[in-house]
Amino acid sequence: MGQETQLQKKDKLSNLYLSFISIAGWVSILIATFNLSIPENAVVLLLFILFLFITEFFPMAVWKGHSSLSYPIVFTIYLVYGLPWLVFIYGLVVFIVNFVQRRPLRILFFNPALLVLSFILGEAIARLILGDALVPWMIIPMLVTTALFYIVNNIMVDIVLLIRPQPYTFAIWKKKLTTESISAFISVIYLGIMFYLGNQNRGVIDVFAYFFFFSPLVGLALLSSIIVRLETERNRLNALFHISTELNRWLPSKQWIESIRSSLNSFVDADASILWVNENGNWKVRFQHGQVKKESCQDRDELSQLEHIKELTIIHDRRKDPGVTPTCFHNGLRSIIYAPIILEDNMLGVFAVAKSRSNSFRPEEIQSVATLANQLAVVIKTRSLISEQEKRTVLEERNRIAREIHDGVAQSLAGAVMKLETADRKFYQKPPEAHKLVTDSLDKLRLSLKEIRESIYALRPYETERVGLKQAVTKRIDVIKKESGLNITFEERGRPVYLSSMVEKVMFDIFQESVQNIVKHAQASKVDVLLSYQKEHVLLRVSDNGVGFSLLDAMIKAKNDPHFGILSMNEQAEKIEAVLQIDSKEGKGTEINLTVPKLGMEGGMGDDQRHVSG
Repeated sequence: MGQETQLQKKDKLSNLYLSFISIAGWVSILIATFNLSIPENAVVLLLFILFLFITEFFPMAVWKGHSSLSYPIVFTIYLVYGLPWLVFIYGLVVFIVNFVQRRPLRILFFNPALLVLSFILGEAIARLILGDALVPWMIIPMLVTTALFYIVNNIMVDIVLLIRPQPYTFAIWKKKLTTESISAFISVIYLGIMFYLGNQNRGVIDVFAYFFFFSPLVGLALLSSIIVRLETERNRLNALFHISTELNRWLPSKQWIESIRSSLNSFVDADASILWVNENGNWKVRFQHGQVKKESCQDRDELSQLEHIKELTIIHDRRKDPGVTPTCFHNGLRSIIYAPIILEDNMLGVFAVAKSRSNSFRPEEIQSVATLANQLAVVIKTRSLISEQEKRTVLEERNRIAREIHDGVAQSLAGAVMKLETADRKFYQKPPEAHKLVTDSLDKLRLSLKEIRESIYALRPYETERVGLKQAVTKRIDVIKKESGLNITFEERGRPVYLSSMVEKVMFDIFQESVQNIVKHAQASKVDVLLSYQKEHVLLRVSDNGVGFSLLDAMIKAKNDPHFGILSMNEQAEKIEAVLQIDSKEGKGTEINLTVPKLGMEGGMGDDQRHVSG
């Protein structure tokens, strides 16, 4: 509550400051209007107005930002037509530019007032410092006035950013200072060239001279603005591509949202963003960034309102329309977009982004948010299907264990109990028969105990679940080396990617079966194991320099012996939609390749069954 009151105070103070600057600036523009005189060359003045509008409407890209290149034109209007004309034209042009760009009402009046006051104060301070030395068409007064304009303008903007509710960090200040410094440097260079050419006494300066002199500046502003927009779109497409790639890569993992956190922030340029996911009727926050009140985002009463968002909803000014979840975002945020995540008429979640300025979302940004919501809909639905599959797998495993206990251990124990009861009755009358029954019962009990131990061992986490595929393989290699003395090398290539527990288990089982067959039958002296993470798939290769075998004979034997290793390996590969390829010739060793496509790394079953090929 105290923090909220503080934010409200800052908001009021910020609005008061904006109002003060706006009133002071527009009073100056009004005073300048009454002091206008008839211009000597109206055509030149119209040319300046056109160039000023273009440079203000199309800011130039500079390091980590963009800035207007209008100052050389502004200063030239001041030199040629005086301060009243400059104040009137500058304020009017900036107002029209902001109006065309559909800026909020307070910004519409504040921006022209800020720039006009910055020049008036800069010029007044320069006169105070230089006195009579402030003579038009001299380089020193130009440098002083230019420097003071940028200094005053930045100080006034810093005051706005400091007192507003949103945080104003040193990084933001540094970025702004660098941007304005580059703009000031370009302006000084351009004005310096203008002063140099003006002192060459080359004749009368007419409209054509001004046109050709300022055309490169205007052209640079236009070209740079186009480059900025293209670069922005390129970065947005790159971010979307990275998001899609990471989602495909980490989709089987429960931490999929963490993999796209940085890309999400760069894709949507906003001051705050939240992702709610509807999990069985319970709304949960899966992602939040920026100026978000974490406690309020968990309020059930307000979160229940999210179910009513059936289409893309845009709040242009939060003070007029608070939206469905007003307390989740800080009060300083004005514009909000709510993008419902819907698939097959099912409400899966809501993605919301917010900005501090009202009416600040451009059409392309709205389209980007909608596109991202559609992408997230597929992801969330797929994650729910994976979760359901995992639950079914656990349930099936429980049922399998129950059947094995009922049909195996339970039956053995029941038989042993019946035999012991019979032995108890025959203990005195027929001791030999009783002894035989006891002996048979002990054998069954020992067998049952072994089965119970195996079941308990099977319930433990698999080796790959405990340490991962690579560590499980290297540990197994160390054990086999000690037991058999076989020379085994292991190599890992590429950048490791996420593999589901099912895929890792199958890969480890096939590796283990391959090496065991080599130890038993290959008479090899060397084994090479390769785990390679490639662009489209993951490759596991086990090769040896042993005696080899005939693949045809092995397949014939597999039909007669269902427990033969190759058949089991092929069935395991089919479970993860992988390709198992065995290349072996008698006397030339064996090479086993397991190729796991990245699209099948969630470990699901597919319609396309892969088989062993030689």
